[in-house]
Amino acid sequence: MNITAVTVFSVFVILTLWITVRASRGSNTTKGFYAAEGQFGGFTNGVAITGDFLSAATFLGITGLLFSAGLDTAFYLLAPLLGLSIMLFAMAAPFRRLGRFTLGDVVSYRLDESPVRRFAALTSLVIVLLYLVVQFVGAGKLMQGLFGINFHAAVLVAGGLTMVYVSLGGMIATTWVQVIKASLIITTFMAITLMILYRFDFSLAQIYATVVEKAPLGAKLFTFGNLYKDNFSLLSFCVAIPLGMAGMPHLLMRLFTVPNSRQANLSVFWATFFIGLCMIMLLLVIGFGTAAILPDYPQVYADTKVIGGNNMVALHLTKAIGGSMFFGFVSTVIFATILAVVSGLILAGASAFSHDLYAHTFRAGKSGQKEELRVTRISIFVIGGLGILLAFAFENQNIAYMASLAFAVSAATNFPVLILSLYWRGLTTRGVVIGGSVGLLSTITLLVLGPTVWVDVLGHTTAIFPYKYPALITSPLAFFAIYLISSLDGSAQASLDKAGFDAQWKVAFAPR
Repeated sequence: MNITAVTVFSVFVILTLWITVRASRGSNTTKGFYAAEGQFGGFTNGVAITGDFLSAATFLGITGLLFSAGLDTAFYLLAPLLGLSIMLFAMAAPFRRLGRFTLGDVVSYRLDESPVRRFAALTSLVIVLLYLVVQFVGAGKLMQGLFGINFHAAVLVAGGLTMVYVSLGGMIATTWVQVIKASLIITTFMAITLMILYRFDFSLAQIYATVVEKAPLGAKLFTFGNLYKDNFSLLSFCVAIPLGMAGMPHLLMRLFTVPNSRQANLSVFWATFFIGLCMIMLLLVIGFGTAAILPDYPQVYADTKVIGGNNMVALHLTKAIGGSMFFGFVSTVIFATILAVVSGLILAGASAFSHDLYAHTFRAGKSGQKEELRVTRISIFVIGGLGILLAFAFENQNIAYMASLAFAVSAATNFPVLILSLYWRGLTTRGVVIGGSVGLLSTITLLVLGPTVWVDVLGHTTAIFPYKYPALITSPLAFFAIYLISSLDGSAQASLDKAGFDAQWKVAFAPR
């Protein structure tokens, strides 16, 4: 057991629980619980969005991929910045003006509310569950090494803590936890970067020369083709991440925690800046620095394989460059990132169920705020429990890859529906529900038939669908299906859907 880790972890838990109790006083209304009463400014919310994105997959998974696959991993780092650019220039301001709490609010603005909200809630819940798996697997691996408990118990502890955070403090607590966590992880990235540079006399050339000399793949780490064995996989990944990021429900939900559209744009701007800064440090220094340093530490390996798997190379690095104390501190910071991201995810999933499904579909807008919040809190524990069970099944998968699955679903469902609802007059309710369902079902089907689930999880010898990433097929298919169904829709509802576009446009794009 690492004493430093236990101490820092205890301080973090006490601090965040105190914040949660304080925040619970302002979370007695739906606006307070879901959107923090819109009280946060663009800078604060931008830091919180940074915290939402800089998850376990970012640090542990991407560092592990840089260590083992090299330059191919650059696409994991650059693609999110494209997704943020799409959010900044095409989505943030109109999204904030049209909605209140969820994606369903925006998409149903001029469409038939009930079926559209059902679809938006379903896709949000699928994405949330997939991304929860990533965070819980990372949390389990960390606590397993730090506190000497088994993986399943570690996941249960992480899940229990986050469900308490969200159920008590809602978005106010979640935001402040994200701000603290983002500040810690940005500082940690900077500290690791400086320590690696100091070790190599602040010379990137020396780092890269050492990688060529000592890393198992050597110079191959600076060539493409180690991670993506074919152009289809590469292109599919490049579709999934930027488009998927622009449709992630927990990131979009953050745009409602600011008072107006200008602050929503500022939120995405600051998030892009801080995330870009961390990506530069990961790509230029931390990833290749890990590949240069760890070969000198044989205790990291067991039969040429990294102890704990490639997901743990970042933590092995911190022990190598800073000793046990620095290792314990960084491990706890990463664990804090997981708790914070899980909080945002569970809140997004619970709000989709309680606000879109329960309050506006099952109860047709007749439920009171107390009733809706009671359903929200129940949903928090149901969604958290499902995420924990799925994490048990996907314990040994690379968490950066697992994160990409959630982005693939988002790229074929939320993104096409949202962007077309904002910019295309011809979109209809049937187009959203039927065309969006084509995107969802095709993505899930190809993921199940692909190598990761069909072979690695279910144990079959050969995958029916040979590629890990289906977005190159499913995202264009979703766009086409939505366009086709909407174009062929001659119903009375379709006429109302199209007639409402001008009024929506005036609200979404009116000068402020």
